[in-house]
Amino acid sequence: MSLGTAEDDSASEIHIPADISWHMLDKSKFFFLGAGLFSGVSAALYPIVVLKTRQQVSATPISCFKMSFTIMRYEGFRGFYRGFGTSLMGTIPARALYMAALEITKSSVGTATVRLGFSDNAATTIANAAAGLSSAMAAQLVWTPIDVVSQRLMVQGCSSNDSKNIVAIRYSNGLDVFRKILVADGPRGLYRGFGISILTYAPSNAVWWASYSVANRLIWGGLGCYMSKKDENSASNGSIYRPSSKVVVAVQSVSAAMASGISALITMPLDTIKTRLQVLDAEENGQRRPLTALQTVRNLMKEGGFAACYRGLGPRWASMSMSATTMITTYEFLKRLSTKSP
Repeated sequence: MSLGTAEDDSASEIHIPADISWHMLDKSKFFFLGAGLFSGVSAALYPIVVLKTRQQVSATPISCFKMSFTIMRYEGFRGFYRGFGTSLMGTIPARALYMAALEITKSSVGTATVRLGFSDNAATTIANAAAGLSSAMAAQLVWTPIDVVSQRLMVQGCSSNDSKNIVAIRYSNGLDVFRKILVADGPRGLYRGFGISILTYAPSNAVWWASYSVANRLIWGGLGCYMSKKDENSASNGSIYRPSSKVVVAVQSVSAAMASGISALITMPLDTIKTRLQVLDAEENGQRRPLTALQTVRNLMKEGGFAACYRGLGPRWASMSMSATTMITTYEFLKRLSTKSP
């Protein structure tokens, strides 16, 4: 996530803190502190994920406010944290894989693209997109089984009116879900929706990191133009602007929110299909069996057409924006904390 340096030859120069690459990090400190920091972020954002998941499996449109009220009334505050323990257990190894793949790919692809003659801006964008793609694919190896288990717990409190196809089995905890899925469907049951998860998260991450890189540079470029005009008006030349940490964080946050909006709009239909594949079952001759992707798409079209694929867009957009903003600022802070001593 190199912010680079935005310059104007006739006036000001913006000095941005240099990017911290993979070889500069203390790996043990990086993963240990990362586990704690990202666990806190996951805890703060988990209720929004529960709302998004329940909206996606609902057979009829329902507002976030009404859904929140229903959960609080019938399940209490604990309803917003159904499956959180299981999700947290998977977050730590999944994040570790994600961060390792992200930094290694970004470093290697960035170096390779520069050697091939790409400009710094193009090389950074390509490296970020490739890193997002590889990190998402690596993380899904751990995250898909955790997603299947935690989402079963998330929707367990839904009434039968919310979606008639919600799995009717009652679960006591994450371990119970894991055991019952293995008994009913074998290991394949834990990887239900794995293919579409890759199709959802890999492009989503690639789009997000590429968009983030572009947005970041555009904002710093705009700030550079503003500082140049300011210097011209004040008749000063050759000034150097070193942004404070608050300005750096603000630019990162705005860039992350912009990237999240683009990514959410592009990948929302796939995310809805993935969630339904992992949570809902079909019923044939009195027996329940997993839905296929084609059946899931047909059901969505019957329920509300293409618009049904965007149920839960609000919570997902909010979740992605807040998650991305806190993730990117936390991630940069983590990298600074984990930098090796000179």
